[in-house]
Amino acid sequence: MKTNKSYTKRIKVTRNGTLIARKPGQDHFNAKERGRTKGVKRRSNLLTVPKRIVRQFLSKTTA
Repeated sequence: MKTNKSYTKRIKVTRNGTLIARKPGQDHFNAKERGRTKGVKRRSNLLTVPKRIVRQFLSKTTA
C-alpha cells in the first residue's frame, strides 16, 4: 500500500517517535473567535494512532 503523502506532510515525528499534527479545518473563519480560542486552534495536538496505521501510512517518515 502507498504512503499517504498529503497526510505525512502535515505530521511531525519527534525524537521518541511521537506524532504531532494540527486538527484540520482550524484556519478559516476565526475573526469572531475569542483570543483564547484562536490560541487553542493554533496549537499542535498529540496524535494517538495505532501502530498498524503508523506503519501503513507513515513508514517513510518513521524509518
